Amino acid sequence: MQTVLSIAVDALAYGMVLFVISIGLSVTMGLMRVVNLAHGAFAMIGGYIASYAAHDLGLGYAVAVLLAVVGTVIISIPIERLLYRRIYGAPELTQVLMTIGITFCIIGIANYVFGPTLKTIPLPGALQGSVDLGFRTIGTHRIFAIVCGLVVALALWYLIEKTSFGVKLRASVDNASMAAALGVRTEIVYAVSFAVAVGLAAFGGVVGAELLPVEPYYALRYMVTFLVVVSVGGAGSISGALLACLILGCVDTTGRYLMPEYGEFFFYLAVIAIVCVFPRGFAGRLK
Repeated sequence: MQTVLSIAVDALAYGMVLFVISIGLSVTMGLMRVVNLAHGAFAMIGGYIASYAAHDLGLGYAVAVLLAVVGTVIISIPIERLLYRRIYGAPELTQVLMTIGITFCIIGIANYVFGPTLKTIPLPGALQGSVDLGFRTIGTHRIFAIVCGLVVALALWYLIEKTSFGVKLRASVDNASMAAALGVRTEIVYAVSFAVAVGLAAFGGVVGAELLPVEPYYALRYMVTFLVVVSVGGAGSISGALLACLILGCVDTTGRYLMPEYGEFFFYLAVIAIVCVFPRGFAGRLK
């Protein structure tokens, strides 16, 4: 029983980290109709900035997280304006080729600027301890990651479903020309949506650095993982992405606990099984 509870806690923490990083990709794919394979590269940028701010500038964890999110968003602004705007509404193959190229460029620049080494982000004292749950102790940082995932899910749901910006975003996606005719500035809506997605990627990259280490080829190493989460959950669905992250996180964590020699075998086996049952992802079931 203790083993089951231990796996459940670790799976929840891992699933929430996946959710925080992947939900931005779900937004760009489901709401903006952009297959952004460079999403993991922005998460990596956030991790690099936070590591630099903490180690080289001596700043605290909270400030490093803030700088990572703001800095990544600022870096993404010219990229969105000069590159991504050219592929909005373009065929998926064009989007894939463009974003893969952006990924390799970001990897090269990041490694040149920060060096090709594993980056660590020192945790503050408040997140270094552990909490006794009775059957085991769990790192405070993992509880922090779980809380961050829940807060992001609720905040993003409220933004998309309950605010005027969410209405404008959905209108721009459904019929951009009609939305523009009604006075919606679609370019600004897309730019803000992209900035939110990138900011979430950077935030997830920092918060999840303990579980998904920031290393030179982070963007390529986890590209498929993030894409799989969105595909299983259903692009654009917050509840679907959350469910996908929790289930896949549970499967992956259980497999690594009980049969670590199989690596990610059970993770992708679960993906195949889910896609066979829900070809359109969990979102098709949740609607």
